[in-house]
Amino acid sequence: MKKILVPILFFILSATAGKAQTTLPLQYQEVVKKLIANLPKNSKDLSSNTGSGTNSATLINFAKSMLGIPYHYATSNPKIGFDCSGFVSYVFGNFGFKVPRSSVEFSSTGKETSLENVKVGDVLIFTGTNPKVRRIGHVGIVYSIDDDGIKFIHSTSGKAHGVTITEFNDYYKSRFMKVVSIL
Repeated sequence: MKKILVPILFFILSATAGKAQTTLPLQYQEVVKKLIANLPKNSKDLSSNTGSGTNSATLINFAKSMLGIPYHYATSNPKIGFDCSGFVSYVFGNFGFKVPRSSVEFSSTGKETSLENVKVGDVLIFTGTNPKVRRIGHVGIVYSIDDDGIKFIHSTSGKAHGVTITEFNDYYKSRFMKVVSIL
């Protein structure tokens, strides 16, 4: 009887251990659902979402699906979190764009434009948290432009401490350095 009981217990423990390894924690299940929902449905969609075929609405919808993912320094992984450039590079990289991983390098990427000609999907480049130090330290993607002004989506280490949408207010205007168009 003992000889039969040991293999049965071993089998049961092996089966339950395997199941535990394939179950995602609840906090990541929602993130994965959002990311899967934004994947192209077929190969026609896939080809239209690479490089110059990507439109700003598709890009912004994908970026918006990551709202609330926490800020995590030097990371571009939605399962862990994003820093500012990690978020921007992850969003553009999802559509086949080769963009830098560093906020400083965004300065020489794409085509520089002006705030008067800014479009949804353009990348805003800012100083770090101290606007007096005119060195690039933050990036975000233009989310919307309307009568109330510009809003951008970014991963911030500030109050929201994660991916959020922010108004291009006086604080960010004081930190603004340039805008580049990648789409």
